[in-house]
Amino acid sequence: MSARDVIREANSAFYERYSKLDDSDEFWEFMVKPLRQSIRVNTLKAPLEVVVERLREEFELEPIPWVREGFFINVDNLAKVPEHGLGLIFGQEASSMIPPVVLEPRPGELVLDMAAAPGSKTGQIAQYMENDGCIIANDPNRDRANVLIANLNRMGVLIARVTTRDGTKFARFENTFDRVLLDAPCSSVGMIRKSWRFLREWREKAVVKYMNIQKRLILAGYKALKPGGVMVYSTCTIDPLENEEVVDYLLRKTDARLERIELPVKTSEPVLEWEGKTYSDELKKALRIHPNDNDTEAFFIAKIVKPGDENE
Repeated sequence: MSARDVIREANSAFYERYSKLDDSDEFWEFMVKPLRQSIRVNTLKAPLEVVVERLREEFELEPIPWVREGFFINVDNLAKVPEHGLGLIFGQEASSMIPPVVLEPRPGELVLDMAAAPGSKTGQIAQYMENDGCIIANDPNRDRANVLIANLNRMGVLIARVTTRDGTKFARFENTFDRVLLDAPCSSVGMIRKSWRFLREWREKAVVKYMNIQKRLILAGYKALKPGGVMVYSTCTIDPLENEEVVDYLLRKTDARLERIELPVKTSEPVLEWEGKTYSDELKKALRIHPNDNDTEAFFIAKIVKPGDENE
């Protein structure tokens, strides 16, 4: 049975909808193919070269082209790797390392991570900030926030303050943050490679529910961003309603503009027309990553800039 047939049988509405995006055999094959294990070396705890040298004694490492600290590793269970327990490395999906790279946080800045749990991206941000500055790491779900705290402790992150508020409430801190990451809650189509549950449970009405939440969050995050600041919007899904539609909404409602992302990563064409709706050409600057592009999870990343900065 082909991957296409397996998906069609598991969830025919899903198959119908996304065959409009990409109907190649490769797309469907990679949608269900198990993910390669990938790790990020945590430079808050040890120099990159030291950890890599130590790991290479035992494992095969393949550098992830778009992130200096990222590697594919030939291990089925990270619990077997002592460096993992020590927080020297962190299991993180290869494409999910892209948003913090695009955000480019710097030491001393004030950064908002609006939907931070389980914390892999927050740890990556702290790493780039060299534990200098402040990250407000938010997750409205208390259980998830506890996991976030545990992970930040294991990674040696000293500059995060964990909050459990509704992300839209950050709108009242207008023009406050140097950088904002909104790795938005989404329908998680990209995660099917981790768990079939995401395929079986996928419903179009959930996509619409998430889209409405994402639109409220992106407006709040943008409001909280300083003029001259950078906001990254990302999801691990392929649905245009949760990606291009949401960013287009921000562009229409505000003075936000997009910046092109220069990274050695293969991408699919951003969707500029979907279900009779046309989106701004600006969206050509966003990254739409399908599972078959780089053999990773699906991802979408947009780099948003708020105009005006007295230093420019």
